[in-house]
Amino acid sequence: MTSPDIDWNLLRERARASAAKAYAPYSHVTVGAAALASTGAIVEGSNIENASYGLTLCAECSLVSDLTRSGGGRLVAVAVVAGDGEPIAPCGRCRQVLYEHGGPNVLIDGGEGQSPITLSELLPLAFGPDDLGTRSNA
Repeated sequence: MTSPDIDWNLLRERARASAAKAYAPYSHVTVGAAALASTGAIVEGSNIENASYGLTLCAECSLVSDLTRSGGGRLVAVAVVAGDGEPIAPCGRCRQVLYEHGGPNVLIDGGEGQSPITLSELLPLAFGPDDLGTRSNA
Protein backbone atom coordinates (compact mmCIF):
# COMPACT_ATOMS: atom_id res chain seq x y z
CA MET A 1 0.00 0.00 0.00
CA THR A 2 1.41 3.39 -0.93
CA SER A 3 0.95 6.72 0.79
CA PRO A 4 -1.64 8.02 -1.75
CA ASP A 5 -3.82 5.01 -0.87
CA ILE A 6 -3.90 6.04 2.78
CA ASP A 7 -6.52 8.43 4.10
CA TRP A 8 -4.25 10.43 6.41
CA ASN A 9 -7.06 12.86 7.24
CA LEU A 10 -9.20 9.99 8.53
CA LEU A 11 -6.31 8.59 10.57
CA ARG A 12 -5.61 12.04 12.08
CA GLU A 13 -9.31 12.48 12.87
CA ARG A 14 -9.44 9.11 14.62
CA ALA A 15 -6.19 9.88 16.48
CA ARG A 16 -7.65 13.21 17.68
CA ALA A 17 -10.77 11.41 18.91
CA SER A 18 -8.55 8.94 20.77
CA ALA A 19 -6.53 11.77 22.33
CA ALA A 20 -9.79 13.13 23.74
CA LYS A 21 -10.25 9.78 25.56
CA ALA A 22 -6.75 9.71 27.06
CA TYR A 23 -6.14 9.50 30.78
CA ALA A 24 -3.48 12.12 31.56
CA PRO A 25 -4.17 13.60 35.02
CA TYR A 26 -0.46 14.20 35.75
CA SER A 27 1.12 15.64 32.62
CA HIS A 28 -2.13 16.91 31.08
CA VAL A 29 -0.60 15.96 27.72
CA THR A 30 -3.09 13.75 25.94
CA VAL A 31 -1.96 11.70 22.99
CA GLY A 32 -3.98 9.68 20.53
CA ALA A 33 -2.93 7.30 17.78
CA ALA A 34 -4.70 5.66 14.88
CA ALA A 35 -3.31 3.22 12.36
CA LEU A 36 -4.26 1.35 9.25
CA ALA A 37 -3.60 -2.37 9.57
CA SER A 38 -2.81 -4.74 6.72
CA THR A 39 -6.29 -6.24 7.22
CA GLY A 40 -7.86 -2.90 6.30
CA ALA A 41 -8.96 -2.26 9.88
CA ILE A 42 -8.27 1.00 11.66
CA VAL A 43 -6.99 0.57 15.21
CA GLU A 44 -6.70 3.26 17.86
CA GLY A 45 -5.01 4.02 21.14
CA SER A 46 -4.61 6.75 23.73
CA ASN A 47 -2.08 7.35 26.47
CA ILE A 48 -2.91 6.10 29.95
CA GLU A 49 -0.87 7.66 32.73
CA ASN A 50 -0.18 6.13 36.11
CA ALA A 51 0.84 7.67 39.44
CA SER A 52 3.88 5.40 39.18
CA TYR A 53 5.12 7.20 36.08
CA GLY A 54 7.10 4.27 34.71
CA LEU A 55 3.87 2.31 34.30
CA THR A 56 2.35 4.88 31.96
CA LEU A 57 1.25 3.49 28.59
CA CYS A 58 1.85 5.55 25.49
CA ALA A 59 -0.86 5.87 22.87
CA GLU A 60 1.14 3.71 20.46
CA CYS A 61 1.30 0.86 23.00
CA SER A 62 -2.44 1.15 23.46
CA LEU A 63 -2.82 1.09 19.66
CA VAL A 64 -0.81 -2.15 19.40
CA SER A 65 -3.03 -3.64 22.10
CA ASP A 66 -6.05 -2.73 19.98
CA LEU A 67 -4.38 -4.27 16.92
CA THR A 68 -3.88 -7.54 18.77
CA ARG A 69 -7.32 -7.46 20.38
CA SER A 70 -9.05 -6.87 17.05
CA GLY A 71 -7.48 -9.80 15.25
CA GLY A 72 -3.99 -8.70 14.35
CA GLY A 73 -2.41 -7.96 11.06
CA ARG A 74 0.57 -5.72 10.50
CA LEU A 75 0.69 -1.97 10.87
CA VAL A 76 0.83 -0.11 7.55
CA ALA A 77 0.40 3.57 8.46
CA VAL A 78 0.30 5.38 11.81
CA ALA A 79 -0.84 8.86 12.82
CA VAL A 80 -0.03 10.15 16.31
CA VAL A 81 -1.33 13.48 17.61
CA ALA A 82 -1.01 15.40 20.86
CA GLY A 83 -3.91 17.03 22.66
CA ASP A 84 -3.56 20.13 20.49
CA GLY A 85 -4.51 17.96 17.51
CA GLU A 86 -1.14 18.30 15.81
CA PRO A 87 1.10 15.37 14.85
CA ILE A 88 3.78 14.29 17.27
CA ALA A 89 6.57 11.78 16.62
CA PRO A 90 6.51 8.48 18.51
CA CYS A 91 9.00 8.26 21.37
CA GLY A 92 11.92 5.82 21.13
CA ARG A 93 10.17 3.06 23.07
CA CYS A 94 7.11 3.33 20.86
CA ARG A 95 9.20 3.27 17.71
CA GLN A 96 10.45 -0.15 18.82
CA VAL A 97 6.90 -1.34 19.63
CA LEU A 98 5.65 -0.16 16.22
CA TYR A 99 8.60 -1.87 14.53
CA GLU A 100 7.68 -5.17 16.15
CA HIS A 101 4.16 -4.95 14.72
CA GLY A 102 4.79 -3.37 11.35
CA GLY A 103 8.45 -3.48 10.42
CA PRO A 104 10.69 -0.87 8.84
CA ASN A 105 8.26 0.21 6.13
CA VAL A 106 5.45 1.40 8.40
CA LEU A 107 4.54 4.91 7.30
CA ILE A 108 4.47 7.58 10.01
CA ASP A 109 2.34 10.66 9.42
CA GLY A 110 4.35 13.83 8.92
CA GLY A 111 1.33 16.10 9.27
CA GLU A 112 -0.80 18.13 6.91
CA GLY A 113 1.15 18.95 3.75
CA GLN A 114 4.14 16.86 4.82
CA SER A 115 5.16 13.53 3.35
CA PRO A 116 5.00 10.54 5.66
CA ILE A 117 8.29 8.96 6.65
CA THR A 118 9.11 5.32 7.16
CA LEU A 119 9.72 3.88 10.57
CA SER A 120 13.21 2.89 9.42
CA GLU A 121 13.97 6.62 9.03
CA LEU A 122 12.88 7.20 12.64
CA LEU A 123 14.55 4.05 13.97
CA PRO A 124 17.60 3.24 11.85
CA LEU A 125 19.37 -0.06 12.39
CA ALA A 126 16.48 -1.38 14.46
CA PHE A 127 16.66 -4.67 16.34
CA GLY A 128 13.69 -6.86 15.52
CA PRO A 129 12.33 -10.40 15.59
CA ASP A 130 14.53 -11.47 12.67
CA ASP A 131 17.63 -10.71 14.77
CA LEU A 132 16.70 -13.20 17.49
CA GLY A 133 17.64 -16.33 15.52
CA THR A 134 20.89 -14.97 14.16
CA ARG A 135 22.15 -13.24 17.30
CA SER A 136 21.63 -15.98 19.88
CA ASN A 137 24.60 -17.80 21.38
CA ALA A 138 23.00 -21.21 20.96
